[in-house]
Amino acid sequence: MKLLRVGTAGAERPALLDAEGVLRDLSGVVPDIDGALLADDVALGRIRTAAEAGELPALDTDGLRVGPPVARIGKVVCIGLNYHDHARETGAEPPAEPVIFFKAADTVVGPHDTVLVPRGSVKTDWEVELAVVIGRTARYLASQEEALTHVAGYAVAHDVSEREFQIERGGTWDKGKNCETFNPLGPWLVTADEVPDPQALGLKLWVNGELRQDGSTGDQIFSVAEVVRYVSQFMTLYPGDVINTGTPAGVALGMAEPKPFLRAGDVVELEVEGLGRQRQVFAPA
Repeated sequence: MKLLRVGTAGAERPALLDAEGVLRDLSGVVPDIDGALLADDVALGRIRTAAEAGELPALDTDGLRVGPPVARIGKVVCIGLNYHDHARETGAEPPAEPVIFFKAADTVVGPHDTVLVPRGSVKTDWEVELAVVIGRTARYLASQEEALTHVAGYAVAHDVSEREFQIERGGTWDKGKNCETFNPLGPWLVTADEVPDPQALGLKLWVNGELRQDGSTGDQIFSVAEVVRYVSQFMTLYPGDVINTGTPAGVALGMAEPKPFLRAGDVVELEVEGLGRQRQVFAPA
């Protein structure tokens, strides 16, 4: 299933995109798409049954905002330097273990919402990523196979980053990762049954119409299954938590000088194969 949330920010309603591309209203079946729903097989079954029976009313998409596909996210766990080609372009050694950092849940916005360039920023950068959404509480998972059974689904994430704040201002990466609007998510949460191999997905990103990133999850240093298993050794993952699994090569940081960092007025478009497409206009904070 392709689940999404539509409407004004803070007042989104649950929806489903059916096989014919028609947007269907789920508000008569479930109250929202969140961790509680993703952990509830009975409620998910009600959605499937209603969709298959043709009982869901169509929504008018004209002017309808698409919000993040998951409400009330507990945490956004991020994996750094998780593509071989991205590590090479930044001159970093491939890590021996996954690099973990966090984004605050309030950085998450809709896939087409405006992204704000922070005040004083001169090195705002782009990163297309595959996001994993957790569907079952995960702690100390024993195997990669077990890890995948805890995944509810997948989405497109844009891990927007400010490189000066991240790298040059001391301390951890968090200062360059947690600026307002720095995690567009969606448009859809595609349930795991529709993504048979998360290591076979293409990722692309364009800036002002120019293709900048063109990679595959097959180039990941640590697979989706290994990332979920590994993270569960250090923290408990709850339904509705999100893991951003890293970005392929092609970011501004890895390019020759003068590096084409983002400015207000730039337009970024990105997609992950089978998971939909995002588009953001950047504006001053």
